[in-house]
Amino acid sequence: MSTPVQTEQHGLTEHSHGGWATAPVQTRSERFASTAHDEFPEVTGREAIWKFSPVDRLRGLIDGELDGSPYAVLYPEAAGTTVEWVDRSHELVGTAGTPEDRAAANAWTSFEKALHIRLDGEAETLTVTRTGLGDAPRAAHTLITAAAGATGLIVLDSQGDARLTENLEIVLEADANITVVSVQEWDDTALHLASQFARIGHGATLTHIIVSLGGSVVRVNPSAHLAEEGAEAELYGVYFADAGQHLEQQVYVHHDAPHTRSRVTYKGALNGEGAHTVWIGDVLIGRDATGTDTYEQNRNLVLSDGTRADSIPNLEIETGDIEGAGHASATGRFDDEQLFYLQARGIPEDEARRLVVLGFLSEIVQKIGEPVLEARLHEALEAELQAAR
Repeated sequence: MSTPVQTEQHGLTEHSHGGWATAPVQTRSERFASTAHDEFPEVTGREAIWKFSPVDRLRGLIDGELDGSPYAVLYPEAAGTTVEWVDRSHELVGTAGTPEDRAAANAWTSFEKALHIRLDGEAETLTVTRTGLGDAPRAAHTLITAAAGATGLIVLDSQGDARLTENLEIVLEADANITVVSVQEWDDTALHLASQFARIGHGATLTHIIVSLGGSVVRVNPSAHLAEEGAEAELYGVYFADAGQHLEQQVYVHHDAPHTRSRVTYKGALNGEGAHTVWIGDVLIGRDATGTDTYEQNRNLVLSDGTRADSIPNLEIETGDIEGAGHASATGRFDDEQLFYLQARGIPEDEARRLVVLGFLSEIVQKIGEPVLEARLHEALEAELQAAR
């Protein structure tokens, strides 16, 4: 009779009721991914990627039947850009990434056509607006591609009511330099789940900005794959959660090639009972990503009692030959010194608080580079602060 082979590691012996293969995934890049909804296990709310989310409010988007047909979009003519609906079998669909959660896979399984936005040369600023998607569960897929050497600014502006789960792919060819701004200014009852994938080519630069102000539950998870040498990514986010509102961002930056650079800065404010924000930042420096330069940070400003801000930065390094890497996270109330400085110069306390908050959040808004949109967002932040008084 043969004797079972024992698996040993540092004096430990494998138990008969479980093996080393059952250990949880430790490396961010090894997370399961699939475009098929049914290949993901059912969501319980205890999973690492769902444990901060109000899963029960999102069941219809995670598992329900979704309308994946094209919807109305508004956009002006802009030189150097084309906008068209393409079939889901288009060769570029799937180039930037693959869903890593059941809701994103549900959207991928359900969409009929993708909205394709193409940039060539020195493209003019293009704003694509969608509004009034309604209260029926819907799937969507958007594809943004930038030709080699292309420059430009794309704004994806979401308004009105929605029950939406979607995927956005951004593909930059060599030496492209573009900015993509995703604005979530939904009505108060809207539910929105989004996965946003970017693949950044040789010498290309992506500036990616998330603005989340409206909606009941808004969860936008951007990921940037610095796939070729010299790729750069700057990822920014600004959000303001009020009473009962859940705003979430799970950010992933994968340095996969030599001499790549990334900066991640997200800032948020919370006011009102039950206001909840979530920021999780994962940065992976792969074994071939020598010369990497990366830094991520999240800052939250608490304006009242009864709020909750979860902020978790993670950094994984697989090579020792890097330029630099770091992360930071902070959540707190007003800086008393700033308030004292303003009040000492005759500014009333309420006005001083308003100026501090606007200055804190406006740093991100000013990264957009489109004056009309920046002014609109400043007004929206002013309205949030007025309601918070």
